[in-house]
Formats: sequence, C-alpha cells, structure tokens
Amino acid sequence: MTLSPEEWQAVALSLKVAFWATLFSLPFAVFVAYALARWTFPGRQLLNGLVHLPLILPPVVTGYLLLLTFSPRAPVGAFLGELGIVFAFRWTGAALAAAIMAFPLMVRAIRLSLESVDMRLEQASATLGASPFWVFATVTLPLTLPGILAGGILAFAKAMGEFGATITFVSNIPGETQTLPTAIYAFLQVPGGESSALRLVILSVIVSMGALVASEILSRRITRRMEGA
Repeated sequence: MTLSPEEWQAVALSLKVAFWATLFSLPFAVFVAYALARWTFPGRQLLNGLVHLPLILPPVVTGYLLLLTFSPRAPVGAFLGELGIVFAFRWTGAALAAAIMAFPLMVRAIRLSLESVDMRLEQASATLGASPFWVFATVTLPLTLPGILAGGILAFAKAMGEFGATITFVSNIPGETQTLPTAIYAFLQVPGGESSALRLVILSVIVSMGALVASEILSRRITRRMEGA
C-alpha cells in the first residue's frame, strides 16, 4: 500500500477538493433545507426538484452543463474570468462539480433532522421574546447538529468519489484536476497501471466506509449528549 508521488498527489488533491466543496456548500445546504422543511412558498416543489436533480441526471450531463456555463467563452465564465475567478480545467472547478453532486445528500440529511425537531420548543422560545434568528441559533440549530454533521460527512465522502461531472468539466490534468477517481481511470488506461489503480481503489473504499461509520458514531454521540443535557 505504499503510494507513489503521483498517487499521493491525487489523494491530496481529492482531500482539498472535498474539503472546500463541503465547506462552501454547507451554509447554502442549511438555508435550502430550512426553506424546504419550514416554509411554504410558490415554487417550493420546483426548488426541491432542482436540488435533487444532480442525483437523477447522469453526472456527465451535470459536468457538461457546468462547462457550458463556466467555460471561458461562456458569458458567466468570461465575466468571472475578468474578476480572476476561473473554474474550467482548474481544481476550483473540480470543487464546484463535487459540491453540486454532493449537495442533495447534504440537504436531505439536514432537512430530515430539521423535520424531527419539536416545533413546540421553538414556539416556547419565541413566546419568551426571542427573535426568529435567535430561536434558530439557540434552539433549532443545536437540535439539527447531528443532521448537519452527518450531511457534511456524507457530502465530503461523495465529493471524494465524484468522477463523471469532474472529468467532463475540468478534464483529468495531473496535479491540477486529477482526483482519486480520475487517477484510477487514468491508471487503468495504461499498461501496468493496475496495481496503482488497485491501491487507490482500496484507499477510496477505506475513506468512504470511514466517513459512513464516523457520520453514524458522531451523530449518535451528539444526540446522546443533547438528550442528557
């Protein structure tokens, strides 16, 4: 299981991409999950469908849509390029693709956690004069923490394993956009690369299983502490 420098490079880039994808999408996931769980507004079902669309669409389609939107020749991509923000064929684009593909998992976990919160606790806090924001920050958010944590970990694991949208949007450039899945694909295309691919496959399985187990354990611990409090 000794990894070569090229393999370590792919692992490090995958961790970097997954970290930033999870970090930047988490606030949006909390907001969207809260909106879907607590608000009634025109277009609510449309928003729910758009959020879960990456789970249904082929990942290649998602990657192609990102390429059409953020390529240097596209209006949005050209505008962002003038601001120094480039996504196409950069690691930042890999993070964006991973964030979009992992976003539904994060939103769903947080939404389920929000829906399990006893709204009478929020109403009691509101009757004591707390503002809606203070109720959310002191009552809703702590009670939703297990779901937020579980969603974040699952999204991180999903981002680590994203392939289709990533390779379509940012290609497979070693040292720039080559993550674990794309590195495995690249190694399988060259003679003698099977051993490198196998090492990365084993590592991917370990990371994914570790994320699932960690999500379950941490969620249970936080829930027990909150119930004990």
